[in-house]
Amino acid sequence: MSGLKEKYKKEVVPKLKELGGYQNIMQVPRLEKVAINIGLGEAITDAKALESAEKDLATISGQHPVITRAKKSIAAFKLREGMTVGLRVTLRGERMYQFLEKLINATLPRMREFRGVSPGSFDGRGNYTLGFKEQTLFPEIDYDKIDKVRGLEVSIVTTAKSDEAGRRLLELLGMPFARD
Repeated sequence: MSGLKEKYKKEVVPKLKELGGYQNIMQVPRLEKVAINIGLGEAITDAKALESAEKDLATISGQHPVITRAKKSIAAFKLREGMTVGLRVTLRGERMYQFLEKLINATLPRMREFRGVSPGSFDGRGNYTLGFKEQTLFPEIDYDKIDKVRGLEVSIVTTAKSDEAGRRLLELLGMPFARD
């Protein structure tokens, strides 16, 4: 069991139960999944881009990514329905906790001039999304072996009913939010 999952069960649940006024521990907000997504607009013209991004995402997440395809055609972007537009990985259970622990303790502190993540990136339902400009922030990625710097998006999905409850959950898990 990862250290973050243990921390959630032993420290976070009792604290959230007390702060949120939940009667039952099943009502306490918990992490549901973490979705990692890379948009690949250049995959339309460069087939190697997909291969390289797939390798990077698999290295970061520890899981094989799924290809996402365009739902409809957009002539202005030279995009046809069914073309590859990105890669996605959904982490649950033990892998999710391991990834979050790595994100909080290794990846975020590596950012230049890091003062905390934005508290305004919640979606209104307690889920949090974090954008990265480059995949090289992750310690597993070897800077010399990447062909191009790509951005990626990490979405943390919780069972929280509000942004307030979601933020409290992530704060107690150790997410470094910037002070307003």
